[in-house]
Amino acid sequence: MRGFYNERSAPESVKRLYSALKEAWCADTCAPRMRKNWSKDNPSLGQCSVTAFLVQDIMGGEVFGVPLEDGNFHCFNVIEGTVFDLTSEQLDTLPEYTLEYPQSRDTHFEKAEKKARYELLKRRYTEAEQ
Repeated sequence: MRGFYNERSAPESVKRLYSALKEAWCADTCAPRMRKNWSKDNPSLGQCSVTAFLVQDIMGGEVFGVPLEDGNFHCFNVIEGTVFDLTSEQLDTLPEYTLEYPQSRDTHFEKAEKKARYELLKRRYTEAEQ
């Protein structure tokens, strides 16, 4: 696995968070439209928004998105002015990370299934940390 975008600049706290997330991600936390392709070999697949908002809960900062061709956004975090994309290894090509599209938790969690996936990821992360 390649790791995550900006891993080299990441403080140990972000690296530990990533390690715990790798244990917490599962097919049930993956976006339904991508679930058939999820595997332990690519655990961050379909996890970007629920992960970005969980990272925001833990580390603070802001969540931004990169528009995708299908109309969705690939979400990432900006923590203390530094971009981190803990789900970047799912991508074949890294996007151009810009701060043009802030993402709203309220908008993302209007979808009950996404809110449920976030809650499941949060529980699994907490268990992985214990």
